[in-house]
Amino acid sequence: MDLTSITPSPQALKALTHPVRLRMLGLLRIEGPATATQLATRLGLNSGATSYHLRQLAQHGFIVDDEERGNARDRWWKAAHQATMTEREEPADEETRQTMDAYLQSVATVLTEQLQRAVEEHGLLSDEWRHASTFSDYGIRLTPARARALLDHVHDWFMSQDEEPADDPATADFVIQIAAFPRPGTVTGDQQ
Repeated sequence: MDLTSITPSPQALKALTHPVRLRMLGLLRIEGPATATQLATRLGLNSGATSYHLRQLAQHGFIVDDEERGNARDRWWKAAHQATMTEREEPADEETRQTMDAYLQSVATVLTEQLQRAVEEHGLLSDEWRHASTFSDYGIRLTPARARALLDHVHDWFMSQDEEPADDPATADFVIQIAAFPRPGTVTGDQQ
């Protein structure tokens, strides 16, 4: 099964500069369709704020109505894609660069929260899942071209994977977080 993805325009990317929207989109992708009320409960928000954020995500094509569920009272939402990709080229204009930076700040917030929860729950995992997990970092000296080739390889490999059947009780949603960057200060000279 090929994963579906969206590469948002700079304007659409602005909708993802809010961590709450990234969390909502993630929940809809991982846990499946939900109503604003269900998401509000899950995220500890009020349903009015949740509805506003959902409308913003829908306006930019990240989520759509789940027409198989709901009625006149309950509007169900689902993710329109399984992944969000960003352009890997540096944005040409300052406004787009600022939008990208704001988006990356939100991504860092959400990924850090997720990583913290994974560490907190690590001791509760079965031996099998603890051995299938890692909290590792790797350091290697590379040129930008080789670094890009490495990331392309990892991306291509991941996108080619088939998911296990959802009804298999041995499966779980498995997260791979990749943060790849020059060690801070080594390229900019800003050693801290």
